[in-house]
Amino acid sequence: MKGLHGIIFSYESHNDLRELTAHRLPASVPFAGRYRIIDFILSSMVNAGITDVGVVLHGNYQSLLDHLESGKDWDLSRTHGGLRLLPPFSYRDEFGTTRQFRGKMEALAGVRSYLEEIRQSHVVLADSDLVINIPLRDVYQAHLASGADITAVCTSNVDAPDDATYFHLDGNGRVKEALFGLRNPAGCHRSLEIYILSKQLLLDLVDECMSKDIVSFRGGVLLAKASELNIQSYVWDGYAAQIRSVKEYYDRSLELLDPSIRREVFHPKRPIYTKERNDASTYVDPSGTCCNSIVADGCTIEGTVENSILFHGVSVARGAEVKNCILMSDVIVDRDAVVHHVIADKKVEILESRTLMGHENYPMAVAKGSKI
Repeated sequence: MKGLHGIIFSYESHNDLRELTAHRLPASVPFAGRYRIIDFILSSMVNAGITDVGVVLHGNYQSLLDHLESGKDWDLSRTHGGLRLLPPFSYRDEFGTTRQFRGKMEALAGVRSYLEEIRQSHVVLADSDLVINIPLRDVYQAHLASGADITAVCTSNVDAPDDATYFHLDGNGRVKEALFGLRNPAGCHRSLEIYILSKQLLLDLVDECMSKDIVSFRGGVLLAKASELNIQSYVWDGYAAQIRSVKEYYDRSLELLDPSIRREVFHPKRPIYTKERNDASTYVDPSGTCCNSIVADGCTIEGTVENSILFHGVSVARGAEVKNCILMSDVIVDRDAVVHHVIADKKVEILESRTLMGHENYPMAVAKGSKI
């Protein structure tokens, strides 16, 4: 799409992903057997014809760098434009301690020279912790047709984390008021943190916010300027999951075992791209059982696997039992081990005859490389 440029924010944030983000940003948490969370919004941009995407980095970003590389798996490895990993930045206080990510406007001010060089007339801003497969081309066309200053993608599903942004809409879909931290958001729409606006307006807003020492897009734009700017909504009530806790990661992962949800997330006309890993086909031994599960290539199953998601290279030995689990790449479940309601990060080994039992309401998360 010649008129639209993508910017994705990938940063450390307050979340309850615990062990899953000890060595990585939320954007690079593995999801759905072979993907990373950032793949979904990045693929939505690529499927809309966006050829230039900048990823703003902050925090523990090495895993994300390894995953994205040059962007070739998304057809974004180009001489001009393509995928740009924008310089990581941090904030240090007078004692040299690195502070958390403070806000999108401050992050954009830090890469203002990049913004000035954008070739397209409009920019789509998006967070990287959102699992969604949205037709951004339709959102862009709706933005142009409405004449809005900003189009905000939102949903009527208000089941969300405490730090969500909510909108009151008028009868024409215009945002009358933006709100934050509502105890009772009934009657509101929840922002999915996807916004389209012109390049020039974005530059003007960055400059204005920095001149007033405002670091937040929510505070400096949505809350402060809802009555001044024409902010139109685009209501998306399809699948959308913001992954911000271990429980949410577990629930959102296992609900992909529902074929109807899986078809929506992996829409045949809007494929999800990811970094390829070349593995042999998965082997299921005649003595093994695998049912109602998502299993990537390179796995060996000699035991029992039910209602689970297995990433590349997982090994389930004879006599082992894996139920309602998410096992990331190269996890080994040794002979006669019993594993229920567990999220095992990469290269975990569960030793012979061990038993790990979480609960569907409190799944057990095992840190990367652990041996239990």
